[in-house]
Amino acid sequence: MADDKDVLRDVWFGRIPACFTLSPEETTEREAEPYYLLLPRVSYLTLVTDKVKKHFLRVMKAEDSTEMWFEYEGTPLKWHYPIGVLFDLHASNTALPWNVTVHFKNFPERDLLHCSSNSVIEAHFMSCIKEADALKHKSQVINDMQKKDHKQLWMGLQNDKFDQFWAMNRKLMEYPTEEGGFRYIPFRIYQTTSDRPFIQKLFRPVSPEGHTLTLGDLLRELFPAAICAEDEPKRFQVMIHGIEPLLETPVQWLSEHLSHPGNFLHISIIPAPSD
Repeated sequence: MADDKDVLRDVWFGRIPACFTLSPEETTEREAEPYYLLLPRVSYLTLVTDKVKKHFLRVMKAEDSTEMWFEYEGTPLKWHYPIGVLFDLHASNTALPWNVTVHFKNFPERDLLHCSSNSVIEAHFMSCIKEADALKHKSQVINDMQKKDHKQLWMGLQNDKFDQFWAMNRKLMEYPTEEGGFRYIPFRIYQTTSDRPFIQKLFRPVSPEGHTLTLGDLLRELFPAAICAEDEPKRFQVMIHGIEPLLETPVQWLSEHLSHPGNFLHISIIPAPSD
């Protein structure tokens, strides 16, 4: 893996300031003050909001406090998507802090998965890593790891320990030099304008002729509307971790440096803001 630790560190420590407000539909014994929190982009909402839950439970009756869920401007927020993806997809062109509404009742069964404990998040996280390694290395790296190695990956994410996580994750980012990259790039393309959860297809980092393939090549194949000619107005923004990478960036480099801890490269495509 190309040694670019500053990029890995910047990605890991990316934060989004958020203001959590209790929904007016909730019954409280006294007024609920908003709660402010810096959210790690690479984590999951249900993993980092224990303090939010405790804050609002103080003003609620115990019998009213069922499973907590979140919503932004009427859209329920899927906890199994990384926080940074949710923000880029739904709120990237809005003022900060990100205003998130907290609910304890009327769980939207059709929109959200239940998350009863951290073990549910851990299972989802590990299944992402296993799927990604099946694409990258035919599962050889993850299968060679021991159970304690898997646990180290999870504990690194859960406890926000960059060095602990990357000491193990770097093995998942290696590949034989002669191959020029992973077997396939684990990626998902999200868009708000589609009913499909995301686009995911097999895509190699190197062409059959040996050329390095780029983000632009990936988009031309899977979402050509995101590529505009020089004289055309821009219709879409292509966001990864809150930035718009150059279309000439090799997908292999992006996969190694800008993937989330679950080892997938999450690409959000949103309508470009009108001037």
